[in-house]
Amino acid sequence: MKSSLNKPSMNRSRFAGPRLRRGAIAAATAAVLALLTTMTGAADARTAEPPMPSGPRVPDGQAYMGVGTRIHEGWEKAGESGTPTPRSQTDGVQGIDVSHWQGTINWTSVHSAGMQFAWIKATEGTSSRDSSFAANYLNAYHAGVIRGAYHFARPDLSGGSTQAAWFAANGGAWSADGLTLPGVLDIEYNPYGASCYGLSTSAMRTWVSDFYTAYKARTGRDVVVYTNAGWWNTCTGSWTGMSGKSPLWVAHWTTAASPTLPSGFPYWTVWQYDDGGTVSGITGAVDRDKFNGTSSRLLALANNTP
Repeated sequence: MKSSLNKPSMNRSRFAGPRLRRGAIAAATAAVLALLTTMTGAADARTAEPPMPSGPRVPDGQAYMGVGTRIHEGWEKAGESGTPTPRSQTDGVQGIDVSHWQGTINWTSVHSAGMQFAWIKATEGTSSRDSSFAANYLNAYHAGVIRGAYHFARPDLSGGSTQAAWFAANGGAWSADGLTLPGVLDIEYNPYGASCYGLSTSAMRTWVSDFYTAYKARTGRDVVVYTNAGWWNTCTGSWTGMSGKSPLWVAHWTTAASPTLPSGFPYWTVWQYDDGGTVSGITGAVDRDKFNGTSSRLLALANNTP
């Protein structure tokens, strides 16, 4: 959750509180909500993209996990009804994802509240760095939270290898210290324009593959892919090429017992099940995540061990 898109507030959550944000985007997208076109052509066909909905926008370079889904799919299709809904996935290994929209975070309180892991926005595109990344990354480490960095992809600005290099050099690096997770490629609906960034399905596959290859060459790790079923199936043409390489972090905000997976991924490693959670140490709402395994398996992911 983030504060008002028109006037960011560093000590509030995204949209100045979950109810205001949900209402604003639900109203803005209600008139233009349409199902994404199912890919029926060849992999190199131009993606049929719906027009960009009118309404609230994020300032350039300040996107966050899930913002494109909220803008393009609307609350109901994304798993929301327009009002806060209690979630049912608070068992197991719990975590969060954050950016500067969460303001100042008390990471000691976050850890005491049972959050074992966190991914923190580091970069976007080819030049943007999150203003709170350095503080969040360091303070999470000292609080004992296993944390990693994420990159918000902008395939409309430059190639995947270029953005992977920017990410790895500005927070996305990795070390086997027991507290560092591999980096995340946040690849989702474009919050600034057409949903697939103007790329064909084959071009999008190439972009993701180039990012993966360049990131692994720089860090030695397989990048984690954050996405949702709607975007992936449409904009990559239900591509199966990453399922054997990258762990999947699926976004599906629902009370269901399991998320809807993008085509080609047989299982999820992380599930973003709620975009409006509350956690001690964070003012306002925050995305809630669940790891598909035990604490020891989370540590194995961090340390790249079997």
